[in-house]
Amino acid sequence: MESLKNKIQSIDKRKTYYEKIPTIIYDDSSEASAAIAQEIAELIKEKKKEGKNAVLGLATGSSPVDIYDELIRLHKEEGLSFENVITFNLDEYYPIEPDSLQSYVRFMNEHLFNHIDIPKDQIHIPDGSIPEDEVYDYCDEYEQKIKDAGGIDIQLLGIGRTGHIGFNEPGSRPDSPTRLITLDKITRKDAASDFFGEENVPRRAITMGVGTILSARQIILMAWGEGKSGIIQQTVEGKIKESVPATYLQNHKNTVVVLDDAGSEKLLRFNTPWLIGPCDWDDKLIRKAVVWLCQKVDKPILKLTDENYNEHGMADLITTKGPAYNINIKVFNELQHTITGWPGGKPNADDTKRPERKSPFPKRALIFSPHPDDDVISMGGTLIRLVDHGHEVHIAYQTSGNIAVFDDDVIRFADFVLDYSEAFGLKEQKAEKLFRKVNESLKNKEPGQIDSPEVKMIKGLIRRGEAKAGGRYCGVPDENMHFMDMPFYETGRVKKKPLSDEDIKITVELLRKIKPHQVYAAGDLSDPHGTHRVCLKAIFKALEVVKNDDWTKDCWVWLYRGAWQEWDVNEIEMAVPLSPQELMRKRRAIFKHQSQKDRPLFPGSDAREFWQRSEDRNRGTAEMYDRLGLAEYEAIEGFVRYHF
Repeated sequence: MESLKNKIQSIDKRKTYYEKIPTIIYDDSSEASAAIAQEIAELIKEKKKEGKNAVLGLATGSSPVDIYDELIRLHKEEGLSFENVITFNLDEYYPIEPDSLQSYVRFMNEHLFNHIDIPKDQIHIPDGSIPEDEVYDYCDEYEQKIKDAGGIDIQLLGIGRTGHIGFNEPGSRPDSPTRLITLDKITRKDAASDFFGEENVPRRAITMGVGTILSARQIILMAWGEGKSGIIQQTVEGKIKESVPATYLQNHKNTVVVLDDAGSEKLLRFNTPWLIGPCDWDDKLIRKAVVWLCQKVDKPILKLTDENYNEHGMADLITTKGPAYNINIKVFNELQHTITGWPGGKPNADDTKRPERKSPFPKRALIFSPHPDDDVISMGGTLIRLVDHGHEVHIAYQTSGNIAVFDDDVIRFADFVLDYSEAFGLKEQKAEKLFRKVNESLKNKEPGQIDSPEVKMIKGLIRRGEAKAGGRYCGVPDENMHFMDMPFYETGRVKKKPLSDEDIKITVELLRKIKPHQVYAAGDLSDPHGTHRVCLKAIFKALEVVKNDDWTKDCWVWLYRGAWQEWDVNEIEMAVPLSPQELMRKRRAIFKHQSQKDRPLFPGSDAREFWQRSEDRNRGTAEMYDRLGLAEYEAIEGFVRYHF
């Protein structure tokens, strides 16, 4: 793992000319988090040698969790002490009680403070429970405490979709102090899942001001996943503006932005490096550039000319790989060869130009679905095609999805059990007792409160029943549907436990039981709740465990997207076209998940229903293939191969 300092020193200034904040990229968020934790640990040790305190500004949310996990590990395994550490958290909802499920006091205790030796009187988190008429003075005192501690040495920051840092929403001034603010609608929508509904999200928050943040001696802004890549591009390369408060960091002399690969994809040096300077033109970059150029000049691939390339920053591509005709034919053929109506491979066919092998046929395909509906939402058409072609298809539902069910659905199903018992002359006593217990539990439940075991069980059974209905509609037999109920998920809350050895063990056992020729997994890391990310990590770790098994030599792994975002056409390595009839079959499979229909409990930032998002993305991919001059289809599902 390369340190932040070494990474900063190795930045190529020629490629980062348009970046106004030093930005470093790690392969994944775990590696990046470990590097940030090491930076913090070094500061703590240096200050201790000098007999001084290390003052840390801390953030909440999913981004810093791995950093806190690594700091805990350094404390427990390597003896890192936090006795000389003073902390100030960025923000807190208002009003909120400190022991509330969504409170940042609770978050910090659970994710860091309860596991290290920091003195309690050295922890400072904005108090969301103070009377409103005391908030102004309280914020002044918070500022004074930071000054009295000597100022913040390292300030950790995440970033919101609005470009907010802390809870400094668009419109915040660069000299703003700690204060009570009103939350932006987008921020409240993004927080809705934590509060089990947007209506339960507080409308205000106490936050350190932009001016307070900018007074820190060092600032580390972190962002993971392709969902943050757009706002990161604006922050790092855009103009300073009130509408994106994170851009104020461009004026700070010691800020660094730390990203994983996915979070960096919209930066010029990765998105359009040919606009910066000469490139090392490999096949992957050539394809990306040609697809970009087609959109820029609104032409299909085979109509691009030398002039089009020259006028849009790709003169060196024409010089080294041209003329345009040769490049066009090469990329056109590559894209054409991604298209296949045989996702399991076509038997008795020449497969040298096909994305999948012809043999063995039929194959055993194992589709991992993070939630009980991701399989049909993201690759329902391909799933149906695999079954129709006679492959042995298995679906592994990685989590129960039990938190994403409305409470009134639980009452409805509990009521069904009661009526069922009565209708069939069964003993009603137990059913009636269960119904009363469930009804009472939900009646007294506060917004965001963890469900009782009985309610959680019923919600899990509702999702399981819907998954079975969807799988059966696609033609998958019951015995080929596997419900993994991975332990990391089963908290009853949006915030999950860290991935455990048990989660990986469950995944390894299933892989070894089925010995698949194909594995399909969700590579859609924009999932705002993080479940997709953890589920994919479990699969990757499990594949590392089994990689020397004989069966893995003939196993290919395909990553799908669709629930939150789709692959770009230049990334797709297998494109499965869907006819209008197949798209309708896919829609009906999604409809089997009735508890997620109309209005899912956690819709994320996209107001459309999941089936609408899926169809729009599939049609959008097909339209892009058509505009590039390839065959015209109703819809296309895209996949990228993962090599392990």
